[in-house]
Amino acid sequence: MKKLLQKVVKPLVTPFKAKYEVVCTTYQVIPGLPVNKNESRHQFERGAVLEAREFYSKVVTSDMTRTMAPVEVQLRKIYLGGKTIEQAEFGPVAQLRQAVNGKKK
Repeated sequence: MKKLLQKVVKPLVTPFKAKYEVVCTTYQVIPGLPVNKNESRHQFERGAVLEAREFYSKVVTSDMTRTMAPVEVQLRKIYLGGKTIEQAEFGPVAQLRQAVNGKKK
């Protein structure tokens, strides 16, 4: 009876759950040129928080991520607006973010 109830309720609740995404932002610094910013997003289905956290932890612990240029990795929850749940930075990301944002003004 409990499993039957779960099968009935799950499709009704799933559309109201949040989506998740992992955003990896790499900054490329070449002397004499403006700072380049590249974003790659990996999106997950509604309610897939476990898969998103597992993917985020794999990206953060990866040797490739740590040895790349300055990198910022975010786990974001998207319901009505985006909210960053976890964030990891490798390298001088704060200064580069200011340089990129200052360039746009």
